Amino acid sequence: MNLTHELKQLQEQFKAKQPEEVKRVMEEATLDLIRMGIAKKSLQSGDIMPNFRLPNAVGTVVELQDLLRLGTVIISFYRGGWCPYCNLELRALQQYLPQFKALGANLVAISPETPDNSLSTAEKNELTFEVLSDVGNQFAKKLGLVFTLHSTLRPIYENFGINLSAYNGDDSFELPIPATYVVTQDAKIVEAFIDPDYTKRLDPESIISTLEHLSINIV
Repeated sequence: MNLTHELKQLQEQFKAKQPEEVKRVMEEATLDLIRMGIAKKSLQSGDIMPNFRLPNAVGTVVELQDLLRLGTVIISFYRGGWCPYCNLELRALQQYLPQFKALGANLVAISPETPDNSLSTAEKNELTFEVLSDVGNQFAKKLGLVFTLHSTLRPIYENFGINLSAYNGDDSFELPIPATYVVTQDAKIVEAFIDPDYTKRLDPESIISTLEHLSINIV
């Protein structure tokens, strides 16, 4: 079963347990993001990825320019370790990490969580790639990925036990749209996946296809 099928299964299991009103509010909030056109306003394939300097889970600063000197970089933006869909995606990326590396690519994941919470996410999912903290979503804002969680969703999240202020270290209620970018050594984006529906993610198999295509072109 690939990531796409696993995400759909998780969504179906979640919906089966939730009251109709909760499902209605959550679905409407997603539709609002789609209507805003946030995905179309963010960086796309063909754009240049700006540099970042962000701390990893143990506080060491990681810079995109340094990673690009080594090869292609895969950048995955996720909402946080509290998000079951994000954790499913992160584990899938970990599973494919050896194949990414064999094709000359490094992988980083970015969220607005504080470094301590990023460390918890990395340990929980047994991740061996860099998990970076974009506190305040400063880098994600440059890419046009950031939105403010709708006020109708906040009590629902609280009932789920999700304290965004504690995870992110601020009271902004800002989150990034989950997104995945494949960036070549000249900082050009060759694949971009941005979807306001947080239950949908780029399948690692699609990333593999992009990396294989890049390898063929280089040869």
